[in-house]
Amino acid sequence: MELSDSDLIARVLLDDDHHAFGELVKRHQSTVRATLRKLTRGNEPLADELAQDTFLKAYRSLGKFRGEAKFSTWLYRIAYNVFQSDMRARKPTEPFDEARTEPQMPEPTDLRQDIEDAMKCLNDNERAAVSLCYTTGLTHEEAAEVLQWPLGTVKTNILTAKEKLRRYLASWKPA
Repeated sequence: MELSDSDLIARVLLDDDHHAFGELVKRHQSTVRATLRKLTRGNEPLADELAQDTFLKAYRSLGKFRGEAKFSTWLYRIAYNVFQSDMRARKPTEPFDEARTEPQMPEPTDLRQDIEDAMKCLNDNERAAVSLCYTTGLTHEEAAEVLQWPLGTVKTNILTAKEKLRRYLASWKPA
């Protein structure tokens, strides 16, 4: 019988069970890494580094987890905070250029790759909202909790992002 996240958390907190925390990492690392890859515009090495930081912070803060939200929602909040801290610490190599995000019509190829390319055209807020709702499957309300934004802000960013993605992918045809 598979233990729930709550059972594993209890084992970590009560018995300092490192194997239980390892199981939590196994369960959630794929979605955390995928979310961070989207937030970092596909920078896999950076996303992996941020994912490691996320799980380290989660382990150190597990005693503060109150269980008011799902463990995954709490974990995504930590991941987003780690991402934001890293972005603030970096000096931008080039300023964000809104004009650069205008759609360049993709050649018909692989839809998955075209979507990844299109996601890079979104600004950070749009990408965060879309990633949390569509990559991790959070509801708009849960994403608002993770991002600590009003629900309307999440919905607005998703609507704007969907329109940008729709324009970018308008000419997509299967190869």
